[in-house]
Amino acid sequence: MASVTKGRRLMGEINVVPYIDVMLVLLIIFMITAPLLTQGVKVDLPKAGAEPLDPEMLKNTIPIVLSVDKEGRLYLNIGGNPQAVLDPDVVADRTTVALRKNPLTPVLVKADNAVAYGRVVQAMVILQKAGAKKVGFITDPLPQPATHRGS
Repeated sequence: MASVTKGRRLMGEINVVPYIDVMLVLLIIFMITAPLLTQGVKVDLPKAGAEPLDPEMLKNTIPIVLSVDKEGRLYLNIGGNPQAVLDPDVVADRTTVALRKNPLTPVLVKADNAVAYGRVVQAMVILQKAGAKKVGFITDPLPQPATHRGS
């Protein structure tokens, strides 16, 4: 005896609701973790009207950023914990290794506004001895003047 099901047909569609749920959970995870990845050493950057870096230069490589806090301590964003204080020799070694892998890697100094000029120069010398041909500075943009609308 054959059983006949009336009114039931085979469904040929995919239920996408579980996929949307997974996507929303991943979106929330990325929204929470993204700001944590960009945090670094607290540095009060000087303000300057410099031109921004060319996005093409930063497209394929992550720049080497040497941070100098207000006490003159050095931090490097490559080769370990970017929050750890480093000796100048360690900074030089890590920078040398990174520049040997890719000599076109941009090298930037992120120095606190209150740090002595001589300490910033020492940091630049460390980077140049490690093989950096050009060293740039990271600054905050100048505040834009408030525009008032006339009545």
